[in-house]
Amino acid sequence: MRVVNIHEAKTQLSRLVDAATRGEPFIIAKAGKPLVRVVAVDAPEPVDQRRIGFLRGRIEVPDDFDRMGSAEIEQLFTQVP
Repeated sequence: MRVVNIHEAKTQLSRLVDAATRGEPFIIAKAGKPLVRVVAVDAPEPVDQRRIGFLRGRIEVPDDFDRMGSAEIEQLFTQVP
């Protein structure tokens, strides 16, 4: 989410409000401290996406995953030109 300071919010309020109505909420901060969040009135609350483990149960990581391709990698680093 975009964070703007109070001065920038005052000088670009129209643009920021237009962006908020398009679903791009923003935070107004003072001296780097967030004060308020601006969202469109009819905009749904943003949902924090849970990314860690999002494929759990859908894929399998092989037991030798950390060693896959090690022979090829070793060969690349031990070749003498």
